[in-house]
Amino acid sequence: MEQFLTPEFWVAVGQIIMIDILLGGDNAVVIALACRKLPPAQRTKGILWGTAGAILLRVILIFFALTLLAIPFLKLAGALLLVWIGVKLLAPEHDDAHGSIAASDKLWSAVKTVIVADLVMSVDNVIAIAGAAQGAGQGHQMPLVIFGLLVSIPIIVWGSQLVIKLMDRFPIIITAGGMLLGWIAGTMAVTDPSVVNPAAWTWVPKLPQTDTVRYIAGIGGALLVLAIGKWVAMRRPKPHDTATA
Repeated sequence: MEQFLTPEFWVAVGQIIMIDILLGGDNAVVIALACRKLPPAQRTKGILWGTAGAILLRVILIFFALTLLAIPFLKLAGALLLVWIGVKLLAPEHDDAHGSIAASDKLWSAVKTVIVADLVMSVDNVIAIAGAAQGAGQGHQMPLVIFGLLVSIPIIVWGSQLVIKLMDRFPIIITAGGMLLGWIAGTMAVTDPSVVNPAAWTWVPKLPQTDTVRYIAGIGGALLVLAIGKWVAMRRPKPHDTATA
């Protein structure tokens, strides 16, 4: 039980909750769109069952992600993906990704729509959460993942509008989220088996597995996402510019 009282555990829990809020806000939109044609009496059931199915599927995906991250070079690939996701968070594209979400007036059809849509949209979320869980130690990664997801469910489903308003009012939340993904990317990259195991993949430079190295890598990843995100945002035309063109 004492392993659940360590600072590393609660830091990772906080990271998972923040990741799920930042990257999972679309899930509330998907749920609302898929269930909007259900009769009022079934709407709550559709939301609850759809959310439960989506979360269960995500836990399974994260379990496989945690297992796969033990394969050499996959953490490096995951780190690059997280950098890209962080940049997208700081410099989002101005389009509506939810236009293809079909509503249904049948309960289980709506639930299926929620689960399938969540599966398609969850790649970034799964990789980010798996990376955050890596920092909590090998012994309790899955309990950590499940706990973090359970805490974030009500925030996403019932508090998404409040979260979106806070993000609009305080853009620093988005910036912090993007830099958090960069931090996780950096710390993930330096723990890849290819740079840890001195007896294998001798052509790959090895790094000492110290807190200093991980902190430097995390700071470097955070600053990299911030720099690229700001650069992309500056070069991307604003919506009103494209409208008047």
